[in-house]
Amino acid sequence: MTPDERQIALAVLETLREDLMYGRLNNGSRVLDVADIRQYIYEQMNRIRTDGLVMGVPGEEQRRRDIISPSQDYRDR
Repeated sequence: MTPDERQIALAVLETLREDLMYGRLNNGSRVLDVADIRQYIYEQMNRIRTDGLVMGVPGEEQRRRDIISPSQDYRDR
């Protein structure tokens, strides 16, 4: 792991730790166990992805088109 990767990982984990102390799931309940932590992370990832789509993250629109439309190979079969 490079020093930059280590710095990013530590920042992510520190932020996650702080978020989990006060975090609430979308349904309003507190994060209490491992299943809740997984759900909280999933919800935050979806929020980030949604924000990225709204803000137009480079390459994201093409990735969505690739997922939605069938590939050329598929149409040739």
